[in-house]
Amino acid sequence: MSLNQNPARVRFAPSPTGFLHIGGARTALYDYLLARQTGGTFILRIEDTDQKRYQESAEVDFQEALNWLGLVPDEGPDQGGPYSPYRQSLRKEIYQDHAEQLIKKGNAFYCFCAPERLNRVREDQIKNNQTPHYDGTCRNLTKNQTTERIATGESFVIRFKSPKTGTTVVEDFLRGEIRFENNTLDDMILIKSNGLPVYHLAAIVDDYLMGITHVIRASEWLPTFPIHVMIYQAFGWQQPIWVHLSVFLKPDGKGKMSKRDTKLAQERGLPIFIKDMEKLGYLPEAVINWIALMGWSYDDKTEFFTLEDLIEKFSLEKLNPSPAAINFSKLDHFNGLHIRNLDLEDFATRIKPWFNNAGYQPDGEKLLKIASAIQTRTKKLTEVVDMTGFFFLDEIELAVDRIISDKLISSQAIKAVQRITKLFQVTPEINAETTEEALRDIAADLNLKAGQIFSLLRETSTGQAVTPPIFDVIDIIGKETVIKRLESAATKLKKHSQ
Repeated sequence: MSLNQNPARVRFAPSPTGFLHIGGARTALYDYLLARQTGGTFILRIEDTDQKRYQESAEVDFQEALNWLGLVPDEGPDQGGPYSPYRQSLRKEIYQDHAEQLIKKGNAFYCFCAPERLNRVREDQIKNNQTPHYDGTCRNLTKNQTTERIATGESFVIRFKSPKTGTTVVEDFLRGEIRFENNTLDDMILIKSNGLPVYHLAAIVDDYLMGITHVIRASEWLPTFPIHVMIYQAFGWQQPIWVHLSVFLKPDGKGKMSKRDTKLAQERGLPIFIKDMEKLGYLPEAVINWIALMGWSYDDKTEFFTLEDLIEKFSLEKLNPSPAAINFSKLDHFNGLHIRNLDLEDFATRIKPWFNNAGYQPDGEKLLKIASAIQTRTKKLTEVVDMTGFFFLDEIELAVDRIISDKLISSQAIKAVQRITKLFQVTPEINAETTEEALRDIAADLNLKAGQIFSLLRETSTGQAVTPPIFDVIDIIGKETVIKRLESAATKLKKHSQ
């Protein structure tokens, strides 16, 4: 069946215990695309019930990162909406009420086991080569026993009463039917001793109450997937369409990406967190394009997508459950493509803050000329200052050691610079049409290759071996400045030859 016919209500529901990373951004993107494609609603819900690991800065990061990517929620903590609050720590009474409903239905129970006892049980199970699980001590307490223990102030949690016989069959859209033997399922905690819910209850209750039609989430939830289905069944609620995405592999494709691998990638300067990508000079359009293709493809040939393209072409049917390798070279590739796809004015606007942060203040015309000269050469916005900083300097550093070599001795370099200077002094306007042939004649007269003359001109005009096209550079720097730099270079080369 097609899943894109009716308006979808989807939620991105991160836990603010860390910043938004590639995996979370991919989930948010697929949610957003499905919502936009179907005329539906994209919801941000903050699942902050883990108060011990809660980071306020992480919640701020989620909002900023989503906004930077262009994935602005329709409902959420900042936007509001008909199902407020969208922060789980403010919905405590809702979850407690639903947990009590499950107890009355016989699908949950109070558990008074002390943590110390549970730890001993767990250790014994591990020693006996058993999978650690709750041993069922409180599963069959009577209502009177439970009431008396609560009345004495004894601490408790609420657990889901999983069936211990038979088989549970669940349906994942990407993987089809998945069967779980019930004797392998644990009695998961639903409400902690502090009264706050865990994911297994809060997410399901919120998804139902907020009318979520599709749950798109990481594959890490597959092992507890049957519990979530059972909670839906216990309440008699209609389930959403479940979509568990592919896992990420290491860049070399060998094994699942772990927290240790994430740390190593960061140490190597590779971007894992979305805000890091912004700092490293990536465009949000490129990041969107990159993560969209890690688990989804339109066909076997198309790779360039704008967000508008993805809204039009995305479908859940073309998601792939197979593991996806994180290819950072592809991110650089897409960044270059999207930089070249920008309008010149847009590109100029994007690079201006990088110049400003370096202390340069290019005016409108100069900025546009610089943008035009470097757009096709730029792979990351971080490159623009190093690539073009010479445009803003009164004096440049001349790399004499790079100019003088066994292929170009000092006397040849000095003569060449002097000849170029005289040429520029008598040429009203320096450009390829008026000057290139004359520069080639100078090379021939001095028994040099044309490439040596152009390389020398580049070095003496900019102080760099690699720049945008030299005549574009001269146009931006200006004739007078270029001549001054040539004269200064001749003086420096003479001193070096003495």
